Amino acid sequence: MAYRKLNRESRQRRSILASLTKTVIMNEYVVTTEARAKEVRKFVDKMITYGKDGSLVSRRKALAFLHNDKEVVSKVFDELAKKYETRNGGYTRIIKLKERVGDDALTVKLELV
Repeated sequence: MAYRKLNRESRQRRSILASLTKTVIMNEYVVTTEARAKEVRKFVDKMITYGKDGSLVSRRKALAFLHNDKEVVSKVFDELAKKYETRNGGYTRIIKLKERVGDDALTVKLELV
C-alpha cells in the first residue's frame, strides 16, 4: 500500500496521523493541508469501521493506534458506530479552502459526513 511520507520520520508521521485522527473524531472536523487530510481520512474510516465491528479485538486495535485515549475510542464505539451503522464506508469528506499564507500549501477541511 502506497502512503505519503509527509516529510517526516516514521515515528513523527504516526504521531501526527494519530493526533489528527483524534481531533477529527472528537471535533468532527479539522483544518489541515491536503496531503495530510488525504492520509488521515484512511485512518478515520478505519477507526469507524472498528467501531462498527464492536469486538474486543477491534477496540484494542483502536486503542493501540490512538495512544490509549479511552475517551476518543468510546466516542467511536458508542456514538459514531451507531451514527454510521447503515453506511458502507466514506465517512469523511474533504472541502478545499484556500492556500496558506506562509508556504502556499492548499488547506482543506476534513469533516465527518
